[in-house]
Amino acid sequence: MKKIVKITTCALAICLLITGCGNNAELEDNHTVVKTDNGKITADDLYVELRDKYGISVLVDMIDHQLFDEKYETDETEEETINAQIEQMKSQYNNDEEAFQAAITQYLGVENEDELRDLLSLEYKRNLAIEDHVKESITDDEIQKYYDDEVIGDISVRHILISPDVTDDMSTEEQEEAENEARKQAEDLIKQLDEGADFEELAKEYSDDTGSASDGGYIDYFNKDDNMDEAFLNASIDLEKGKYTEEPVQSSYGYHIILKVDQKDKPELDEVRDDITSTLAEEKLNNDPALMYNALIEIREEAGIEFNDDSLKADYDELMQQLIDSVSSSAS
Repeated sequence: MKKIVKITTCALAICLLITGCGNNAELEDNHTVVKTDNGKITADDLYVELRDKYGISVLVDMIDHQLFDEKYETDETEEETINAQIEQMKSQYNNDEEAFQAAITQYLGVENEDELRDLLSLEYKRNLAIEDHVKESITDDEIQKYYDDEVIGDISVRHILISPDVTDDMSTEEQEEAENEARKQAEDLIKQLDEGADFEELAKEYSDDTGSASDGGYIDYFNKDDNMDEAFLNASIDLEKGKYTEEPVQSSYGYHIILKVDQKDKPELDEVRDDITSTLAEEKLNNDPALMYNALIEIREEAGIEFNDDSLKADYDELMQQLIDSVSSSAS
């Protein structure tokens, strides 16, 4: 995380007085701000010093405040998110307020919790802007393909879980033997089903899933976003309604025999278009860490950003390239 440098109200006022004039921004009134027996310091002198030391960091934040503060008004969700972030930060210092205060000043350059909230609020709004920008780049063809390939109707199943009797103090050989025994028991139950045994009765008698065994192994309707075990989910999708798995399905819990009870029709595209768009945007951001910075660059350009100071423009380009290079190298 880049260090945010706090500057005074006076310095912010000077930044706001900048106006374009040739290749270097100048102040409208280059008055003397400090005078000593040895000379004077003008507003131009102060501006150049602030620009060279802190300018681009402060300026980028000022630009983004202009772009995002009004568009993304602070709401309850933002406040809850920021509160959770601050509580998590404090917990890292055992809720020691003094240690927390020292840390945010040293690492984030903020003087108190209110300034930290302002910093986190800007980052929150930037993330919203990035997400919206990436969503706008999603094409109808991408949405249609995701709908055709990935969207399914809700599924309900029954299952029998056989968990291997494994303990931490077992040797590798003993654990493997327990795994093999569990798998063999699951295979034996499938043979019983092949011979006409009742699935629900077997689930009640043998399933190690205490949450569903008493109900004949029934699991109510679920879909891809319900944090199901991947192997279990894929096996459930692949089954025909009324069929059960011919081989045990291994998950982190053990070995499953799955019977597909029902699958609803998939929703219409218009019903899930927004969800698909959000999912695709999230995938793009996860797959390309530099996309968030490129998105911010494009957002600022679309807002008509124009630098009247060549030095600040060079600093801005360098900063954004450094951020892009940083996330790109860490991802490789």
